[in-house]
Amino acid sequence: MKTAILKTLVVASSIAIIATGCAKVNNMEGMDHSKMNTTPDSNAVKLTSAMNVVDGKEVTITAQESNLEVSKGTTLPVWTFNNSVPGPQIRVKVGDTVKINLKNEMKQPVSIHWHGYPVPNNMDGIPGVTQDAVEPGKTFTYEFKATTPGTYWYHSHQDSVNQVDKGLYGSLIVEDPKDDFDKDYTLILDEWMSSGGMNMGGKTEESTSTNMEMTHDSSNMDMGNMDHGNMDMSGSDMNVDHSSMDMSGHDMSMYDIYTINGKSGNSIDPLLVKEGDKVRIRLINAGFITHQMHLHGHDFKVIATDGQPVNDPAVIQNQLLSIAPGERYDIEFTADNPGSWFLEEHGKASSKIQNMKAVIQYEGSDAKTDKSNASDTTLPLFDLEQYGKMSKAKFSLSQKFDQVVTLNLNTEMKNGEMAYTINGKVFPDTDKINVKKGDKVKVIFVNKSNSDDHPMHLHGHFFQVLSKNGQLFQGSPIMKDTLNVKPGETYEVAFEADSPGDWMFHCHDLHHAAAGMVTDVMYSDYQSSYIPDPNVENIPE
Repeated sequence: MKTAILKTLVVASSIAIIATGCAKVNNMEGMDHSKMNTTPDSNAVKLTSAMNVVDGKEVTITAQESNLEVSKGTTLPVWTFNNSVPGPQIRVKVGDTVKINLKNEMKQPVSIHWHGYPVPNNMDGIPGVTQDAVEPGKTFTYEFKATTPGTYWYHSHQDSVNQVDKGLYGSLIVEDPKDDFDKDYTLILDEWMSSGGMNMGGKTEESTSTNMEMTHDSSNMDMGNMDHGNMDMSGSDMNVDHSSMDMSGHDMSMYDIYTINGKSGNSIDPLLVKEGDKVRIRLINAGFITHQMHLHGHDFKVIATDGQPVNDPAVIQNQLLSIAPGERYDIEFTADNPGSWFLEEHGKASSKIQNMKAVIQYEGSDAKTDKSNASDTTLPLFDLEQYGKMSKAKFSLSQKFDQVVTLNLNTEMKNGEMAYTINGKVFPDTDKINVKKGDKVKVIFVNKSNSDDHPMHLHGHFFQVLSKNGQLFQGSPIMKDTLNVKPGETYEVAFEADSPGDWMFHCHDLHHAAAGMVTDVMYSDYQSSYIPDPNVENIPE
């Protein structure tokens, strides 16, 4: 690896770069606290900037409330890991044993799920399934071995439709010793609501606190269906009876602020490069909306998806990367076109997407930023089906599987409320996928919804994408943990039951998960030692 290689620091308001040889930071020692919110009064401070990377084998992550200035004049109350949104990037090497101490200083219980990473089942962070949610004032330690390199992320899985929405997420990067990049940036994409209200399974409840400008949500709340007797409206601590909510207010148009690493528009720090640099950009979608990203001025390769490498990726240009909730794409390019260029969202909501753009700035260049047109949606979408080259694959459609499972994904009305169903049922009544260790399982996704995408995420396993709408994937074998299934689409995927435990399988538009689109993969030859505490309010979806 080059001695000049630089690592990405994912920060609340800027992207900082440190040298490879920098000393490791354990438990946040050595951080630049001068730019970090350390005041416990969340209404009295604003997150501005923080040295926000932890490069070591043991770290402490603290969940706490704060405020985030996403752009000049726009500040949102947020829930944070270590006083930043995104939370600290945890950066380790293959072979490291990682120990993360989660400390909860919020009023709500929390957890951490390691999205896409193959951890032991008891480290998966699912309240009521693998552990109790970490209550206020308590600590839980996650420990696992870093065996698989790539780009991953972590987020709370306790009432995740709300807790992820309010900022409880960060990135997990496991370095491959074979990597050789001069610059390595991580960009986490998200969207927020500026007009107030708290997201509760797709509904909005106006805060009574004059200081609370609550994040992300939809506005069509049927207040007649909410049990106010079970709600504590004091400040930001809101205890809600989710069972009485009308889910029909899932209105994604209310997300009107788009961010990269917690910043919007001109507040997004530039990505600095030098001519000749070999640059890697890791794109993570932590939001609930698919974002179509375009790199200007450079040819590039898609080198990984969901952390898994693409075999012999081809050089492409002027294609849109469509990144669904929970998905990750890594791209690589050579900085061979000096100037100032955008990596930006191209989509239909032009007034919003203008804010989701990072400037790729060549050091020493005084060239003006390129004049892009983000409303241009005529560029082709990048397609994994025939990208890269075939190599030996784990599965094929011609082989025999131990079982074949069909998941019909739909949007339906049930008992007067909008529900997101799997084979006509909602969690916890969905049919479980029962396996034993060593089983080869084929799963068929069929999206029967008229207009809803369903990015399906399998915990604890990678699956191979075999076909789309009956057409075989003919490029590189594609391994993923999250796959976006659009209306009318059918995918066939396959996985090996090689990780004993009880694992969730759900839509990562977390509004859909909260409204029923969840099932479980359960090993018949696995016995968990975990017994839920009846006194803890575990909300796994």
